Order: sequence, then C-alpha cells, then structure tokens
Amino acid sequence: MRLLTSIVISGAILLGTPNNLAASDCPNNSEASSRSRTIAVKPSKFPLVGKQKYLETLRLNEGEVVLTFDDGPVAPHTPEILKALAAECVKATFFMMGLNVAEAPHLARQVFDAGHSVGFHSFSHADLSKLPFDKAKKDIELGIEAVTEALGPTRRPAPFFRAPYLHITKEIERFLLSRNIIIWDIDADSSDWTFANPEHVVKNSMAELGKAGKGILLLHDIKAATARALPFLLWEMKRRGFRTVHVVPELSSASGGLAP
Repeated sequence: MRLLTSIVISGAILLGTPNNLAASDCPNNSEASSRSRTIAVKPSKFPLVGKQKYLETLRLNEGEVVLTFDDGPVAPHTPEILKALAAECVKATFFMMGLNVAEAPHLARQVFDAGHSVGFHSFSHADLSKLPFDKAKKDIELGIEAVTEALGPTRRPAPFFRAPYLHITKEIERFLLSRNIIIWDIDADSSDWTFANPEHVVKNSMAELGKAGKGILLLHDIKAATARALPFLLWEMKRRGFRTVHVVPELSSASGGLAP
C-alpha cells in the first residue's frame, strides 16, 4: 500500500489544512471531492458518447470526469463503492448487468436511492458483437427488463447503455437509438479488471485521465481492488484538480419514455 500512503501524505503536504481546500458541496466532509455540476442529456443531442470509439463525448470542461461503473451490482463491493462515493458526496453512473441485478435487486435499488444514475449493460455480459443480431437484441432487452423490474414502478433507470467489452455493432447501435437510449463508450480506461492491487487502479486511472484531460472513466464495481482503491482515487483526483460531473437524463428522456 506504499503508493496509497504516499497519495495521502503528498495530498496533505500540497493541499495544507482544510481551509486551503476548494469549496465543497459536501456539508459533512469539508475536505470532500468537489462535484462541479450535474448535466442532463437526451439521446437526440448525445446519441453516442466516448471518444475511444465515437467522434464526440459529453460536453465537459477540462478536468471534468464522469465516473462510471460496469458489471454490478455485487456484494460487498458495490456497497463499499457507494460508501466511498457518499463520503465525498460524489455521484456516478452504474451500467448494471441484468443477471447480477436479478440476483440482488435490493442493491440496484440501493444504488438508485443513493442518487446515482442506473443504466444498462445487457443481461448476460456476452460479447454482443459476436452474437446474431436477434440474440444480441434479446440479451439487451432482458437486461433492460431486469433492471426496470428490480427498481420498481417508482424509480426510473436512465436510458443509458454500455456494451460489454465495449464491443458493439452498427445494427445494435441502430436498435438502441430507435429506443431512445444513449450509447456510452469511454474516454479513459482504469483497466481495473486487470488489477488485483488497488495501487495499480489509482496509478493507471490517473495516468489515463492525465492523457485524456477530461471525460468518461471506466471502472467496475464487481472488483475488490476498485472498491479498496476508490477513496484514494477520489483523493488523488481532487489533488490534481479533477472535478466529478453527474450525468442524468432529461426528464422527457427517462426510461418511462423508451420506445417499445
């Protein structure tokens, strides 16, 4: 944990006392990471986002980061991640896998009730680009159904979708867009799925954010290393001047308005 310890020490040296910190919107934590703003988006304006694959991304200012988590929810890691985010009053977007939601629907509701955006990540996590279109479509629809049913009638998932492995075809894109769903790729990859060590999650995430300057960061809430790394990652982002942005759907674009 040498790197994580050095992050805390260097942060204390560089930032000084809490009085020297930027103003925080987190009343119970004067040293919390600053969430710069919330942005509302709709499919007609942001149909395809993330510059790893697409031509544009969300309209973010330099240093703004959208935290996203794939593959959950899974205990105990998703609750640990929610705790770390709550401590900093940071909101994120969770792309949930239908199979995991079906096994732990209460966790999906817990994420939503904590104020985060809940999107879709297919049902089985199959590589959609390798499936016949009808099977890929069915896997996506089952995933949407699982998340929607788990949340219940009073909670609306966001019309956001990210493909497993970030693999998607033009045919699947057209199908999702026809349902008024925004397709997400990424701007920076933590590569946390390759790491068992939280130090590496922090180091690689910051290196990728440094290259991108801003954008959508990919993380996974099924990874123990990510759950352990997140408090330190949020600290290091703050120390380097990054600010988190929460993305929500415009009210008219919420899942209740998804095309059949």
